[in-house]
Amino acid sequence: MPSGPRARLAVAVGLVGVLGLAAGWLLHAGLTGSGPAAADPTVLADFLDVRTPDLTTAAVVVTTVGSTAAMAVLAAAACVLLWLRGHRRDVLFLAAATIGASALFRLLKALFDRARPPAATRLVTETNESLPSGHATMSLVVVGALVVVGWHAWGVRTRVAVLTGATLWVLAVGATRLYLGVHWFSDVLAGWLVGATWLTVCVLVRRTWPARATSRAGPAGGGPAGRTPARSVDGGPADLLRRDAVDLRADAPDADGEHPDRADDVDDRGTGR
Repeated sequence: MPSGPRARLAVAVGLVGVLGLAAGWLLHAGLTGSGPAAADPTVLADFLDVRTPDLTTAAVVVTTVGSTAAMAVLAAAACVLLWLRGHRRDVLFLAAATIGASALFRLLKALFDRARPPAATRLVTETNESLPSGHATMSLVVVGALVVVGWHAWGVRTRVAVLTGATLWVLAVGATRLYLGVHWFSDVLAGWLVGATWLTVCVLVRRTWPARATSRAGPAGGGPAGRTPARSVDGGPADLLRRDAVDLRADAPDADGEHPDRADDVDDRGTGR
């Protein structure tokens, strides 16, 4: 492997390691109440102090649209659209990222079994475990995967706008979980880091896949679906066929039954040329 790709692969693997360690540290902090988790009660109290009816309505809307179920539906719809357009690799990438993230955060919740904030602080009903935040994990993975899928098709301005919007959305979803009193601060941080780690793993695998043509060429591609048009460049199959046809025509007899090329050879021998 050339030094360039090898270096990029090493950086990607290193990034996965750093994110994984950070996610593990935050999960441990949330479980033990150490590190960032020591600020959990204070952060929760700060969010309770700024509650208003209008903010509560907005928070409920954002947290519903950014829920794990809504993110799964968004990913499924995007997969259908990508499949219809022939982007099979993108479908596999997005589906694997979404399903894997869902399985991962559910497994971690069951493993750590952390209690949510007191019921008196909650503005919406939640019944499962607290650590990590599924909303934070799924919103980052699904939205991030969609950004990855569309990245190469966008210009610089579009990339900046989409990346900014995606980041603000993920932050907003996480903030609503604190505002609504259903998660601790460390739950949300851990959810973001778990999601970032998993998304990076998926992107790394996607980048190392062999380049295979997964789209079928339609009429616009110059031939029936599933077939590759004949190449016309020098040395290609179509060019070789044309050369064979020219040779056959040149070797064909004329109206007198003679081969022009052979007659020229006889003339050359007879005149001593």
